[in-house]
Amino acid sequence: MAKEILIKPIITEKADRLTDSLNQYSFIVDKKSNKIEIRKAIEDLYSVQVESVNTIIMPAKAKSRNTRAGLIKGRVSSYKKAIITLADGEEIDFFGDI
Repeated sequence: MAKEILIKPIITEKADRLTDSLNQYSFIVDKKSNKIEIRKAIEDLYSVQVESVNTIIMPAKAKSRNTRAGLIKGRVSSYKKAIITLADGEEIDFFGDI
């Protein structure tokens, strides 16, 4: 159930800054999931105490790039992003023993 709701973590420089300063983690989640389901999935999968869940639906974007064959136009799909705030002293280790 938790793996169906949580698609993947977002690991970017901005997400890393949020983790370091505010103990917040970002995930791409299923568009139909709500905050309560996301909270339960995080707590079950990572065994941490979730303080709050904020969700954002990121809109689709039109993208284009230049190639030898000419201009290629496409789209980036929309997705739902969840920003999870963990309780003090809790953390999620995505990288393990790297």
